[in-house]
Amino acid sequence: MNKVFPSADAAIHDIPDGATLMLGGFGLCGIPEDLIAALVRARRRGLHTISNNMGVDGFGMGLLLAAGQIASHIGSYVGENKLLESLVIAGTLDVTLVPQGTLAERIRAAGAGIPAFYTATGVGTVVAEGKEVRVFAGRTYLLEEALHADFALIKAWKGDRSGNLVYRKTARNFNPMMATAARVTIAEVEEIVEPGVLDPDAIVTPGVYVDRIIQGGPYEKRIERRVTRPRR
Repeated sequence: MNKVFPSADAAIHDIPDGATLMLGGFGLCGIPEDLIAALVRARRRGLHTISNNMGVDGFGMGLLLAAGQIASHIGSYVGENKLLESLVIAGTLDVTLVPQGTLAERIRAAGAGIPAFYTATGVGTVVAEGKEVRVFAGRTYLLEEALHADFALIKAWKGDRSGNLVYRKTARNFNPMMATAARVTIAEVEEIVEPGVLDPDAIVTPGVYVDRIIQGGPYEKRIERRVTRPRR
């Protein structure tokens, strides 16, 4: 089956206003840059996003935020985006912070068909507010529910026309688990090859989880910060 779409704009054409989206990436590493840009062009509104973080001002998911397209966000880190900070303080953006390991497991659980699980992370903190608490073997745990999405927008290194995906180093991050946790998964890759070219042992995301695939690029491959001390 050929799952290749001609462009990012074509691949996201049916994402409606108000959709719940998972977006792969860790910081600016492994983010679906072209699919995000297509969403900005499409002017979708009221989006509910799930991602490790919101990127930076003026790039990646920061573009969606600046365009006023995000209604709520679930993630684990928000420290690099000043606009996000100002919106949260002003009360105009709903943000739910989740411990990073818990976020990953909630997404993985959705893909595995597990509705909820118990974890000790967050016990005794604001993370525990409103959640079921149980004690196992003398230790307290919180009940965390799986996270599902309408669409997952993910980034891989290479893919074939059947949607099988290979990732490169740390750019893998949240992408494989998000591919399993959404109703529709759209993959953006740096290179599309014919079926049979990819080493089967190197395939991380089987094509059964991928509904659409596009070839993106060229990519800037930015990082958030090169130095922490002032330049002299």
